[in-house]
Amino acid sequence: MTNRRIFNARENRKRSTTSEGLLWSVLRANQLCNLKFRREHPIGNFIADFACEAKKLVVEIDGGYHDQIGEQDIEREGRLRALGWDVIRFTDEEVEQDAEAVAHAIAKHLQLEYSFNKRNGGGSGMKVLGPSPKPRSSSSTLPGEG
Repeated sequence: MTNRRIFNARENRKRSTTSEGLLWSVLRANQLCNLKFRREHPIGNFIADFACEAKKLVVEIDGGYHDQIGEQDIEREGRLRALGWDVIRFTDEEVEQDAEAVAHAIAKHLQLEYSFNKRNGGGSGMKVLGPSPKPRSSSSTLPGEG
């Protein structure tokens, strides 16, 4: 993994959208079915919104701008699948309206019985965010890669 990919993943974490922050508050700390998820996780030439390495699952959240880059998303998904990853997608509206239903859908997709283990410890698990920031470009392929 290149330093540039690591830098881009870290920058993406700093600029999370509201829906990404909300879903992360559900997925972090092994809360969902005791699975470890990573946020803004580099895989090959891509940066996945969320990834569970144990299940080889990528969870993507699509904002409205994804309507304009649909073909790129399909190609990206195909390349992730070729690397052995399964991909499940949700819209930002689905996450913001009912993050728990999204968590149930992830468990069902993995054919797991839903369980949620509320994390212990300090912190809210989510920064207070204003309006969703300007969309990242396909957050997938880095310039000069792919």
